[in-house]
Amino acid sequence: MTEGDLLQRASVLRRRTLATLLLLVVQFLLGMGTNLFVTIPAHHPGSAASSFWGGAVESLAWSFTSGLPVLIAHVVVGLLLILSSIELVVHGLRARRAPALWLAVGGLLGIVAAAINGASFLEFQLNLNSMLMSAGFALAVGCYVVLLSLRD
Repeated sequence: MTEGDLLQRASVLRRRTLATLLLLVVQFLLGMGTNLFVTIPAHHPGSAASSFWGGAVESLAWSFTSGLPVLIAHVVVGLLLILSSIELVVHGLRARRAPALWLAVGGLLGIVAAAINGASFLEFQLNLNSMLMSAGFALAVGCYVVLLSLRD
């Protein structure tokens, strides 16, 4: 692989990282809208389930049929962020840049942590899950900002 190919891959990684950061900003705004303007019923399909994963899937499915547009958009963008963060790990591998790869993995872990706690919040509505969602968001943003600052 030539140096030009590696530089091109690093450029793609940078552009995709920027796109993911912008998507995270949209997700933040949707999350604030959900927090401030949406009341999630205490009892809905998946709430207080005996199995976390079963309840999470049922709660996510319910969110799509809830009729709450901000919540639906928040969940959809969250799913897009999971896909985008996986793509960044792949681009980090292809760019053959260890720091970029580790930062992409850190961003993926932050987004997955936020998603798991988002699903848990739908199930149990605990403030701790909301706090952990924001911590996962902050980890992802931090990793992606540092990734953008790496030199080619």
